[in-house]
Parts: sequence; C-alpha cells; structure tokens
Amino acid sequence: MTKKVLLFGDIGIDDTIALIYARLHPTIEIVGLVADYGNVSREDAVANIYYVMRLFDFPKGIPVILGAEVPLTGEQPTYYPEIHGERGLGPIIPNKEHEVTIENFFEIVKIIERYKDELIIVNIGRLTSLATMFILYNDLMKNIKEYYIMGGAFWMPGNVTSVAEANFYGDPIAVNIVLTYANNVTIIPLNATQKAIVTPSMVNYIDSFGKTKILKPLMDYYTRFYQERDPSLVGSPVHDVLTLMATLYPDILLFKSYPVTIVDMLEGPTRGQSIAETSHYEKQQPDVKTHRIAFDIYYEKFFRYFLTTMTGHPMSIQTHHFVKSQNPHGY
Repeated sequence: MTKKVLLFGDIGIDDTIALIYARLHPTIEIVGLVADYGNVSREDAVANIYYVMRLFDFPKGIPVILGAEVPLTGEQPTYYPEIHGERGLGPIIPNKEHEVTIENFFEIVKIIERYKDELIIVNIGRLTSLATMFILYNDLMKNIKEYYIMGGAFWMPGNVTSVAEANFYGDPIAVNIVLTYANNVTIIPLNATQKAIVTPSMVNYIDSFGKTKILKPLMDYYTRFYQERDPSLVGSPVHDVLTLMATLYPDILLFKSYPVTIVDMLEGPTRGQSIAETSHYEKQQPDVKTHRIAFDIYYEKFFRYFLTTMTGHPMSIQTHHFVKSQNPHGY
C-alpha cells in the first residue's frame, strides 16, 4: 500500500538522500514538500528541492511550499556549511534560478483536506512550520494519520550541545507545541539515527548500479566531515533516511513510549534537551500523553532495506555477506 507523505525538510545532504530514497521506493508517494530553514536557508532549501526533483524526474505537480524562515524563538537561524556544504549539497552548487512554482503556506491545508487520514507527515528539519500548523489549524491536524519526527537525544550527548540535537535545539518552543498537540507521533532521535551508518564501500556498491546519481559526491563529502570529527567512524549516519524508512519498516527500530518534554529555555546549557519521563508515569498520571521513541536500530535490516531500494535489486546471498562484512556495529 502506498504511503502518502508530506515532507517538511531543511534540505541539506541527509535530507537530499531521503528525497532520493523516496523517489526510488515504489510505495512512497511524496504529495508535498515544505522547504524550511535549518541546515541551510529557506531559499537554498527551495533551490535544492528543485534541483533534486529535476535530476530524479519527480512526478509533475508535487507542490513545493514555502515554510518557515526563522524559528518561533525570534532568533536568526544558524546554518552549518561545514557539515552540508556552501549551499547544502556538499560540493554541488545548484542554480537558484529555478522554474518550480512555489506555493503559499496555505497549500498545506489543501493537502491535508485532500488526503486526511491517509496522510503521514515526516519532519526531518526544524519543527517551526509544523508547529505553526497546530497554532493555526489545530482541529485540522487531528486528521493526520501519523507523524514521524527526526530529532532529540535521550540520555546521550547531542550533536549541537552536550545534551541537545540540532532540530530540537534550533526551535525548542516549536517542538513542545508539536508534542503537546500531535497524536500518533514517532520520534527518531540520535539514539537510533547515529547507528544508521553508511560506509564508503556501501556507497560505491550502490553507485555501481547508477540509479542514485549524486549520492556518491554527497556521501563522500558528508563522511569526510564525520571522520574529521571522529576518526574512529567508518562512515556517516543518514538520520533523515532512517526517519523516512521508519514509516515503511518499523521492524528496523526498537521502540518504547514515554511522555516527552523539551527544555525550551533560550539560554543555558540545557536548551533543547529532550527528556523522557520514565518514573512510573502510568500510575501517577494515567491520562498523560506518550510518544513512541526509537531507541535502537536493527542494523542488518536497515542495510538490507536501504540497499534494496537504492540499487533497485533485492539482496542476493553474496550481497548479504557483503553487508555483514561492512557492518560497522559488529552484529
């Protein structure tokens, strides 16, 4: 059955790989793309979306919607060219003069009204635009089937501060709004995504099939950054791809459900920290809202599903052995 996905993203390298995965997977239908600030400016996010859509011949008529330019905190956003490149696509500089029709934010309402309880929202960037939808159209948002959110770091170091992950740190007010009002939420934090490692050998194998075009230069750039930061890494994580894959293959992740709070102080060392309340909340507050959180990954399943889609070929016995030999986690 086709998954109808409305994707919110700050289109850098990892988001782009998620877009490529969505285009190559036979049961993902992207019904709209919301371009947000985050890894890059909103202007660059729009240009990157158009570049990828044209390169991979996305179906005509997918609306590209202008999302947020700044967070609800009122701060000017910080971009990360050292991670994602000057314009978000590593060494690739797309042309900003594109022909794509840019839709008004209200187009999100039309998409929800059209698909209603079939629609899955996947948010792989900051949560500002998604939070705005709850502020403006709270009743309408109750029609969404499921929400999948890449963000957070529970009981582990973040990737922006010692406690905070970038998407939650960038607009913690927005995260709390979404988690307060959204139902059927799955959070895919660093606990799981940092283990979704793609190695250079895997990239070369995928590239040999010729379907992913720009995957290799993107992943080479991304891996270089991660290995400069931590030479022990054998590849780079694909956070956003894992979040999209979770809509199709929940068996690749280990989940637990807890009430979640995000520290939304704008100053101080705990800003953006994601907190899961584990102290017998069922007995204390039986009606408290909980969210499903992915705490670990079944790596071999992840790789099998990832390779099959990116190459267009089911894994053979030889490929299975190849995956085992490339497994960075040793299982």
